[in-house]
Parts: sequence; C-alpha cells; structure tokens
Amino acid sequence: MIFTRTHLDGAYVIDVERHADERGFLGRTFCEHEFAAHGAPMKIVQSSTIRSPRRNTLRGLHYQEAPHREIKLVRCTRGSIFLVMVDLREDSATRNDWLGVELTADSASMAYVPEGFAQGYQTLEGDTEVHYQMSHRYVPEYARGVRWDDPVFGIEWPPAEERLISERDREWPALASSSASVAP
Repeated sequence: MIFTRTHLDGAYVIDVERHADERGFLGRTFCEHEFAAHGAPMKIVQSSTIRSPRRNTLRGLHYQEAPHREIKLVRCTRGSIFLVMVDLREDSATRNDWLGVELTADSASMAYVPEGFAQGYQTLEGDTEVHYQMSHRYVPEYARGVRWDDPVFGIEWPPAEERLISERDREWPALASSSASVAP
C-alpha cells in the first residue's frame, strides 16, 4: 500500500499496490501492522457496504461522538464518488478544513478518515457501491452530522442540477448552531 499524507493532520489517501499477471491483480487493502507503521493505527470491528443507484446521491457529513468515535477506511468498489472529510477536532491546526478526493472502483484507492472527522460523499455515476471499515461499531444514539453545504467549510462539491439527499442529512445543523466539534 502507498500511504499519501494529506494537508489534514492524520488523514491519508491510500493507493493499492497491484501485483498483476495474466489472471488479473492482487492488492492488499488492509494490514494492521502497516497502518500502524504509517501513524494510522486501526483495528477493524465493523464493515458496511452502501449501494446508491443514482448519480449525485449525497450522503453525509457524518461522525460519531465520544466515547464511540471511529476511524473509517473508505473504498469505492463500484462506480465513483467524490469523498469529503472535515476535521472537527477542537485542538487541531486544520480544524474546519476539508479535503475532497475522487475514489473510483478502477483505482482501488482508499481514504483513511481519522477520529474526530465528519465524512460524506457524492456519487459521480449511477450504480455506485462504497465499502466502509470502521474502528468502532455503529451506535445510533451517538451518531451526529453537520450540513453538507455549511458555509463555514466552503466545500466545493461537484456540480449537480439536483442531488438526492436524505431528509436526515438535510436537517443536520450548520456548525455555528451545533456542538459539532470533537474534544481531543
């Protein structure tokens, strides 16, 4: 795996090193030891797959509050997405900064989203599937979010005439009116 640091402290884009021959390729997508060696420790306790049939489906921005904060490893396994992560950590030099990265099934790249970050994505094509691996189980009563279009972040989402967004995601508060910061 090739770990690329981003401008957000602790966040990575990870490329799969492919070992190819006439049968196709093999590529490792997770190794606890290798992640720890790059300063990105993670123990996977839950995995989920999300399928979105429509282009321009937007999910997020989601996170879990302490004591159930989680690290997410996100990979697009079919189609393509524009993934966004936002640093909500109170003590971080990159607090409220965001990163957007395109993840595609063809590239097999992944995003390492640290604890204390909100994360979401917009599908760039129909019939897209996203695979999540998490360091903590989902605990609904600690699930939180912030608005995908919050002006505090100024996220530059891909243009879309219309986005499919759940009612829940439309109703997340703007940062100024929420407690969307994560203590160290």
